[in-house]
Amino acid sequence: MARLAAVLDPGTVVELEPEDDPGFPSSSIAGPAVDASATRPADEIEAEANPDPAVEVIDPVVGSALDGWRTLARSLRPRATKGQLLAGLLCAVLGFALAVQVRQTATVNLSTLRQEDLLRILDEATTRGDDLASEVSALEHERNQLLSDGDTRQAARDAARRTAIAQGILTGRLPAQGPGVTVTITDPDGTVKPATLLNFMEELRNAGAEAIELNDLRVTASSAFTGDPGSVVLDGIIISPPYRWTVIGDPDTIAPALEIPGGAVATVRGNGGAATVDQQDLVTIDALRTTPEPSYATPVPPTTG
Repeated sequence: MARLAAVLDPGTVVELEPEDDPGFPSSSIAGPAVDASATRPADEIEAEANPDPAVEVIDPVVGSALDGWRTLARSLRPRATKGQLLAGLLCAVLGFALAVQVRQTATVNLSTLRQEDLLRILDEATTRGDDLASEVSALEHERNQLLSDGDTRQAARDAARRTAIAQGILTGRLPAQGPGVTVTITDPDGTVKPATLLNFMEELRNAGAEAIELNDLRVTASSAFTGDPGSVVLDGIIISPPYRWTVIGDPDTIAPALEIPGGAVATVRGNGGAATVDQQDLVTIDALRTTPEPSYATPVPPTTG
C-alpha cells in the first residue's frame, strides 16, 4: 500500500511515494508562483512608463547665451527723446516752407522775366512747334507711301492670281465649270477619222471654247489626234466611239458655229458619223492634264528704259 502525505495549507507539496516499489517515479505538485513586480507601488511604475514632458532640462551654457541676446535686444530698442521729437517737428516745418516757396516761384517765374527773355522763350516754342509739324508731315507722307505701295503690291498679286487661274484652265491644270455645250458623235461603222476630230476641236476653239474635255480626257492646244478610223488615239490614249465632248464657252455662239453648213457637224456626217449638240447652263470639266516643263524655251527678260 502506498503512503499518502497531504497538507491542506496552500503551497504545501503533496508527495506520493510507493511503499514497496522503489522504481515508481516521484512527482511533485507546486502551488501558484507569486510575481515580484506585483508588490511595487503603482505610481512608481506609471512614472517610469510615462515621464513628464513638461520637465525640460536646460544647459547652463545655453541659458547664459539666451540671456545675453535678450540684453542686447533691449539695448538696441529705440527710445524717443524730447530732442528727437523737436528735430522731427523742425524738419516737417522746413519741408512745408520749401514746398510753398517752389510753388510760388513757379507761379511768378514768367511774370518776373524781362521782355527779351519772354521773346526768346516764345521763339523757342514756335521753333519747336514748327519742328513737330514737319515731323508730322513726314510721317504722314511715309504712311501714304506705304499705303500706296501696299495697294500696288496687292493689285499685282491679284493680277498674278487671275493670270495663274486663266493659264491653269487653258493648259488643263485646273478644273473648270461654266455654261457651254455637250456634243455626242456616234460612229457605228468606225469611219470617223482622227483628222475629223482634230477639225472638230479647231472649230470649237474658233467658236470661243475655253475648256474642252473628250471622253474624260482634257483637250488643250497641244493635244494631238492620231491612230485610225474607229480607233483614235488622243495624246497617246486610245479612245473609242461614241465621242462625248464637254465644252465650256458661250453656248449661243458655239452651237450655231458647229451647225453651219460645211462646218464641223457637216464634216462628221460626211465621214459616216452623226453628231448632236446640246446647250447647257452649267457644265463641269474635271479632267486634268500635266503640263511638261519646256526644254528649250525660256522667258524673255524684261527691258528697262
